[in-house]
Amino acid sequence: MVLQGLGQKINAAVSDLTRSATVDEQAFNGMVEEIGRALIEADVNRKLVEKLKKSIKITVKFKELAPAVNKKRLIQKAVFDELVRLVNPHAEPFKPKKGKSNVIMFVGLQGSGKTTTCTKLARHYQARGFRSCLICADTFRAGAFDQLKQNATKVKIPYYGSLTQTDPVVVAREGVEKFKKEKFEVIIVDTSGRHKQDKDLFEEMVQIQQAVKPDQTIMVLDATIGQGAETQSKGFKETADYGAIIVTKTDGNASGGGAISAVAATRTPIIFIGTGEHMLDLERFAPQQYVQRLLGMGDMQGLVEHVQSLKLDQKDTMKHIAEGVFTVRDLRDQLSNIMKMGPLSKMAGMIPGLGQMMNGMDDEEGGMKMKRMIYICDSMTEKELDSDGKMFIDQPTRMTRIAHGSGTSVREVEDLLTQHKMMAGMAKKMKGNMANMKRAQGAMGGGNRAQQMAAMQRQAQSMGGAGRGAPGGIDIGAMMKMLGGGGGGPGMPGMPAGMDMQQMMQQMSGMMGGMGGAGSGGRGGGGGKGRR
Repeated sequence: MVLQGLGQKINAAVSDLTRSATVDEQAFNGMVEEIGRALIEADVNRKLVEKLKKSIKITVKFKELAPAVNKKRLIQKAVFDELVRLVNPHAEPFKPKKGKSNVIMFVGLQGSGKTTTCTKLARHYQARGFRSCLICADTFRAGAFDQLKQNATKVKIPYYGSLTQTDPVVVAREGVEKFKKEKFEVIIVDTSGRHKQDKDLFEEMVQIQQAVKPDQTIMVLDATIGQGAETQSKGFKETADYGAIIVTKTDGNASGGGAISAVAATRTPIIFIGTGEHMLDLERFAPQQYVQRLLGMGDMQGLVEHVQSLKLDQKDTMKHIAEGVFTVRDLRDQLSNIMKMGPLSKMAGMIPGLGQMMNGMDDEEGGMKMKRMIYICDSMTEKELDSDGKMFIDQPTRMTRIAHGSGTSVREVEDLLTQHKMMAGMAKKMKGNMANMKRAQGAMGGGNRAQQMAAMQRQAQSMGGAGRGAPGGIDIGAMMKMLGGGGGGPGMPGMPAGMDMQQMMQQMSGMMGGMGGAGSGGRGGGGGKGRR
């Protein structure tokens, strides 16, 4: 993940300072220098780095601090606020309005991922009720129209382009006129890739802009561009005066600091970041939440929105949990839902402390261990799936049969049933807790979404890496209930009354630790090689 290395270095510098017994000015200055080095290594402009270091020192005013002041907390807040200021230009981006045609034009360098990003954005707005469409005004690159056509067809979005017309201005104008007549609300125009040195292509970009009169021009910026981002972004800004930036390829190993430099140089907001090649891999960018993820503090709002956007079927499980029941089938359903939530590395950035808990575990390894748990469930009979798990204790031969059928070991089956037993116990506790929380929230008037999110985030930050040594056994059903399974309290639709962050951290920790031994005895389909 782009900037992940930067986040780890900054977090380490701040953590080292806050963990030390005494915080003196020398240690504080050392931390500031360490943060500066990390930013420069990540391709952030040196002038910006010097400005940020100076701002942190001015904000803290170490020499003037009173003895009673909590220096550690003050320093943490100063670092956080200055990093947010670094990626937040305080410029409000354009927002499409329903009932009218909103024309959005894309510009950017060659190979930055414009065509794919155009389709992602069209799908994003289509999912939110807008009538979206695409126009291919890239007549320069061979295969550009075929690529856009293929992408648009995949997500069922109308498109326009020409294999015979070579003038992109004509194609763009005709496409916009056509879709405006058909009352489309979001009309996205894809243009040829170009760079600052191509004067002819820059002139062509201006001509397209004059022809279609876009409501918003978006620059697509490749996260791998490095120090060149600032120069190129300034060149595009002076010519096309774009109003927003989308950063692509953030799922790679690039430093990514160039994108931060581009934001500061042009005072233009980042509105989305591309996190992968799939059409759903487009995340809305919010400076505060982004820095929280960067520093390992999590992004609970982003996590909730992500889970809610998946529209997972949770009705039966939620009904069972409300009744204090959790069957083996419920466990299987929740494992499947977590698999749909995306790579573990993506989840790690959103859930506070999960990155440290994964401890080097890659997406492939974590995904395989979860799949093996699903294979075990799939080898059970209907009666076994709908049971409370006690029949396996009474008849141990069932575990041997399931291990053979799933290509795993008896030990893995035992581990899964132990997980289920703990989760079923949690479901019983949740039955009482949910009732108590609903009564408490009713007495307090419910609160609002912003207040609840802020409270969750504060609790997560105060915990730090809590849960690392938590007992095994993730209550996946409870976690999914927390993450938007339905039936939320007033003020936060889809969220249950009173999310317990501590509980959630323990669950995620238990999952990472509890799965650690899974698969060790069953690789290669060695069913039944564990204890019998």
